[in-house]
Parts: sequence; structure tokens; C-alpha cells
Amino acid sequence: MNGVEAIRRELNDAQQKAVLNHRGPALVIAGAGSGKTRVLTYRIAYLLSLGIPPARILALTFTNKAAREMKERIATLVSPDLAGRLWMGTFHSVFARILRREAEVLGYPSNYTIYDTIDSRSLVKTIIREFNLDEKIYKPAEVFGRISSAKNNLITPDVYMASGEFRVRDQVTRRPRLGEIYDRYVKRCKHFGAMDFDDLLLQTNLLFRDHPEVLERYRDAFDYVLVDEYQDTNYAQYLIIKKLSEVHRNICVVGDDAQSIYSFRGARIENILNFKNDYADYSIFKLEQNYRSTQTIVNAANSLIKKNRGQISKEVFSKNENGEPIRVVKASDDREEGFIVAAHIADLRFRQQLEHSDFAILYRTNAQSRIFEESLRRMNIPYKVYGSLSFYQRKEIKDLLAYFRITVNPRDDESLKRVINYPMRGIGKTTLDKLNGYAEKLDSHIWDILTHLDQVNLGFNRGTISRLLGFTGMIKSFQQRLHTMEAFDLAYSIASETGIILDLKSDQTPENISRAENVEELLNGIKDFTDNAEREGDLTLGDYLQEVTLMTDADNETEADRNKVAIMTIHSAKGLEFRHLVIAGVEEELFPSGMSVDNPRELEEERRLFYVALTRAEKSVLVTYAAKRYKWGIQHDCSPSRFIREIDARYLDLPADFYPLLPGAGMIPPEKKKIVPDAYRKATGRKLVNMNQASGTPADFAPSDPGLIRVGVKVEHPRFGIGEVHRLEGTDSNMKATVLFPIGTKQLLLKFAKLRIVE
Repeated sequence: MNGVEAIRRELNDAQQKAVLNHRGPALVIAGAGSGKTRVLTYRIAYLLSLGIPPARILALTFTNKAAREMKERIATLVSPDLAGRLWMGTFHSVFARILRREAEVLGYPSNYTIYDTIDSRSLVKTIIREFNLDEKIYKPAEVFGRISSAKNNLITPDVYMASGEFRVRDQVTRRPRLGEIYDRYVKRCKHFGAMDFDDLLLQTNLLFRDHPEVLERYRDAFDYVLVDEYQDTNYAQYLIIKKLSEVHRNICVVGDDAQSIYSFRGARIENILNFKNDYADYSIFKLEQNYRSTQTIVNAANSLIKKNRGQISKEVFSKNENGEPIRVVKASDDREEGFIVAAHIADLRFRQQLEHSDFAILYRTNAQSRIFEESLRRMNIPYKVYGSLSFYQRKEIKDLLAYFRITVNPRDDESLKRVINYPMRGIGKTTLDKLNGYAEKLDSHIWDILTHLDQVNLGFNRGTISRLLGFTGMIKSFQQRLHTMEAFDLAYSIASETGIILDLKSDQTPENISRAENVEELLNGIKDFTDNAEREGDLTLGDYLQEVTLMTDADNETEADRNKVAIMTIHSAKGLEFRHLVIAGVEEELFPSGMSVDNPRELEEERRLFYVALTRAEKSVLVTYAAKRYKWGIQHDCSPSRFIREIDARYLDLPADFYPLLPGAGMIPPEKKKIVPDAYRKATGRKLVNMNQASGTPADFAPSDPGLIRVGVKVEHPRFGIGEVHRLEGTDSNMKATVLFPIGTKQLLLKFAKLRIVE
């Protein structure tokens, strides 16, 4: 890369300044779609072009996907060799790498297991049962969430239990033994040689706090620290970054306070807002040109986010086309909302010859996905729900991964208990309880008991002992091959020799065929991992386990997922972009959440969340809300979200009955009477109706003879408007028509439907 020349050719003025001013603390405020990844990439490439050794550059991201894409781009700008030797990756993957090197200082084995959320919750559930506590009060997910929050705020069990504040809070929530659960959970993880995700941050902080010589070594190792999505960092991440950079002070953080939406995970917007307080001599660079969205979308988002008080001032702008207004549609209820959204996608895709992957449906909560899944299925529109059960959380995958784990770390009792009798080998619960109880009595591990069965007397008969020895011998054979076989070869051997593949293929039900295909896909992934390694040398199963445990949903997308409508929460959509977007359920008590409306701080985060949603779109946005919505089986009245009213109405295409809701609104402006789609207005002859017409049949409406209605005919319904007949079913008086209206697909009995043929 011819450094400065390439930068000036490829970047705008603001981006160039953020790249070339590479010394000292720097804060890069990157508005939505402004090319922040591009700036980070070029900044790192520029450092390398100056002769900075790659191993002395630490770059931290929040997703493996972001790190991978940046590294690939850097490789094209400098060289694959230099890019491959960068310390670049997610916070968790980089700190896991450091902890592998330093684990013994903290009392952990270097081959420690990394527990994912499911593993952690399972262990918490076990401990709650050991304490004989009521799981309806001590809900495992909530208890683990409390433990996770404590760790991210660097609160260890001894500090937690000594705190009067936590003691009172736990008494109020009727969970006075939560501190004890936390303490046992930490001790049990350490006993198993395991860390959870939060430990990767907590233990790194403890490492640097308690072992200053180790901190000094890593401070000396990195001359430059770069951090992506700084607004999403929590206290534990903030402190590590601060410690590593406080001597050389060559720290560059990139982010956007307007997109800080993860406080529920411990993210602190103060980290980016107060950067100037930590580094008084800092430089600030603002990337304000949005390359993604139309001018209308950018202006609408700006008008919304200006309502927040706590923010760094900036004026995001776009030089793209003006684009169409953001269309706001009211549905009579949530079911009709699903029809409207599916019909909108089908219609726009057909008219503009688009791909399914050009569309996304975003919503505030996961529970909202059902209605859209049903509506899309009815119209044969393929979709992918993000944030649902991850590939790596499926039972057959967890089973095989558990075998991998005990091969690498036999101290992992949780994984061992999962598979000691899978596939079934006649080792029952009574046998396992005896092994587990004896291991706990000796403060040892089940594996230690299994490998010394000749020295213990647990009353097992010869058959049970034979089966236990068979299992132990099998695991030992895997361990002997751990450092002599490449990851894929050993993984395939484990899948075969344990009997997992045979078990899944022995029953050819659709469910088992799918499970066998999932195992095959996992093995394919391991093969891909070994074939495309960034570093030289054979990769072991232990290397793969670390990689796979730290993967996220965004890293697991397959080719089959790529031409489908994306359905996800707005939180899951952060960092993504789509040509055409639907933001659904934009109602008070839902978005903003009912729990946030009385809390100014939380309400500002909800507004940032809506800002993030808007700025995911490139070409168009459809916003929907329902007049009624089911909650716990009862239909409730709903009102449109305040966030719609907070957007400058110049950038909106609103339902006619929305105008009285706007601040200072009176009559519908004449220029806004165009809000009804032209085709619909011409067909109905009504000036101010829209997709939400009042019910009732006009006096002059004359239905056609049902016997004349055929597939492909255009018809008018007094309530639903103009539609096209897609299907006819039944005979004579029971004839039903499936009709695609602007509000969605309706199935109507012709003798009652009152349809008028319009062409």
C-alpha cells in the first residue's frame, strides 16, 4: 500500500484525518453508515505501512465477522502475512488467548473449557437444586443474569456477599441465598477447569490487577490499541483497555453514542461520552456522511435522535438520492399487521424484481416473530429468524461438542455427565449419582474416579464396571490422539467411534435425518476451519473448540440462509444493513417498552434503539403499528409510539387519521393527501382513504355474481379495497377465494364476500 496516496484516493476528508493522525488518544465518532470499519481498516493498514510490527497492534471488535472482514481487507492493502500476525479479534477471543498463556497464574489449566450461556445456566440450575431452593423464585436464567452482571462490574463473590446493598436487594426479591449460589458457581467452574464468557473479562482484569508484572508485559507488547463499537463496552472492557493504553496512550476508539443500545448487557454509554475526561489531550474526528441511506431516511433519523439530551453533537448527512418518505401504516390488529407486512414484501419484490434477502423485518421483542412467520409462510416467502436457537445449541451438536471438551479437558464434569450414557451404553442415573457423590466427597472429579476404579468400592457389578472402563478407555484413546491428529480427523473419529453417527443414522425419521445433517455440517465446519487456518501448523481440536465457543449467530450464517427475508429484534440487527426495511409494532408500551417510559435514561436508550432501526435501511422503510394487540390472550387497545410523532412529519407518509395525533396538528395538509398509494386511490375513487379503511359497505356498492369470479381477476371489497384473486377452492355455495389485498391475503367465502369485479 502506498500509504498516504491510497488513503487520499479512497477516503473522504474526515476519514483521512481520522486515519493519518495516528499518535495519541483519538475518539472517532462514526455516524450510521459513515464507513467506520473502513476507517479502522485503513488506520491499521497505515500503521503497518509505517513499519509498525503487526504483533504490536491490538485491535478489538465485538464480532468475529467484523474482525474477519477487517483482516481480509487489510491483507489486500498490505500483505496477508502482516494481516495474519495482527492481534485482532473480539474482546473475548483476544482475552481468551491471553488467559491461555497466563491461566496457571490464576489457578486454571491452560486447556480450560469455555462455557457458553446454556452450559452456565445448566450449572446454576444444578446448584439451585443442591441448595433445595424453589426454582420458581430462584429462576436459573435470572440468577445467572445476576451473576453475569456482577462479573461485568468486577464484583467477585466475596465482595457480593459482603455488600449490604446486595444483601438487602436479594432479601427484597426473596432470593437471600443468591450470593451463596454465586460463590459455589465460581468454585465449581474453577474445579471443572472452566470459565464462562464473563470470566474472560473478569479474570483478565484480576490477572492485570493482581500480577502487575503480567500487565507490564502486555503494556510493553502493544504500542497501539484500537477499539471498535466503543459505545458498547462495559466496565470490565473499559478498564482493560484503559490499563493497556495508559502508558503509550496511542489509543483510538471508534463508535457512535447514538447507537448505544446494550445497557441490559452492561454496556455504559458513559465510556464514550467521557472519553475526553480520561484523555484530556485527545483528538476528536467526526464521520458524518452516511453512505448507506437515502437523504429522507437520514433526515428522519436525525430529527428523532435530536430529542435525546445525552449525546455528542454531530450532523449526519447523505448525498444519496432523496428517496421516498418513510411509510407509516396502521393495522386493525396484530394479525392484520402480519398480512400487511407480508403483502408489502411480496408486492415490492415483484414490482422491483428484488431478492428476498433485500428485506428485513425488525421488532422490539422476540415474541413478535410468530405473527410474521405465519404470514410469510402463507405467502410462501422464505425467511430466517435470527436470535432463535443457535446451530451450536442443538442437542446433537452439544453432545458431540461435549465429547470434544472432555477429550481436551477431562476435568469438565458437566460435559462428562452429558455424554457418559450417550449413545446409550447402560450407564444409568444411579451409577452416575454414585460417581458424582464420591467425587464431591473427595473434592475430586468424576474422571479421576473413572481412571482409578480399581481403587474404589462403590458397589458396582461387573457389567457396570466393564461399561465404565469401556467409556474411559475410549476417551483415553481420543486424548492420546489430541496432539497427533488434526482437528477434523480427530473430530470425525470421535463422531464415529462414540457411536453418535450410527445412532443418528439408525432411525431414518425426518427429525433424525435433520440431526445427522447437522452433525455433518459441524464436521464440515471443522474441515473448513483447518483448511483455512490463518496461522501455520496443524490445528488441534482444542484450537477449534476455542474458536467455536466464541462464535455468535452472525458468524453461523450458511449459504441457505442468504436469500431469505431476515426476521430479528432490533438489537440483533445492530451492524447490519438492508435495502428495504420493516419496523413493526411501533406502539406505546411496546416500543418504547412500558418499563422505560417513566425513566428518562432508559427512554433515551429506547429512542437510540429506534434510531438504530431506521439507519439499517438503504432505500425504504415501512413502519407499522396495530390498533389492537393480544396480550395474555386478551385483546388490548394500542396507540402509536411517541417515536413516530417525534420524527419530522416532512419525512413521513402517514395514515390520514394520524395527523390529529401530531403536535399542533389540525387539518390534514393538502400536500399530504397523496399518502394513499396511487393505484389504490384510482381504483377506489376515494381521496382520503388508505390501507385502514373504515368498515361498512357504501350505499352505491354493487357486488358481482360470484360465479363470474376467476383466478387472476381484479376485485374490489368494500372494506379491504382492490385485490387480485390468487386461488379458488371448493364448489358451488362453498367456493372460497384467496385474494391478495393491500392489507394482506384474505380467504373469503364467495357467497358472503361481496366482491365486485373491476377488470
